[in-house]
Amino acid sequence: MPNMDGYKATQIIRKFYDNKKAQIPILAMTANAFEEDRKNAEKAGMNGHISKPINVDDLMSTLASVLKNTQ
Repeated sequence: MPNMDGYKATQIIRKFYDNKKAQIPILAMTANAFEEDRKNAEKAGMNGHISKPINVDDLMSTLASVLKNTQ
């Protein structure tokens, strides 16, 4: 993104006054697959981390987990 990265965007979204909007599920989808990257995504407030190249089974499992926890 030209003006901010996903971590910063997530931090801003998590501070929204409207709690429904602030709690929207956010997943990191990145080529950065190190444990540090996962921790940074979690620290920023993201609900999950998926590394590229995308493994469909991992994607579906992560989406199911995130959506289950938001209901």
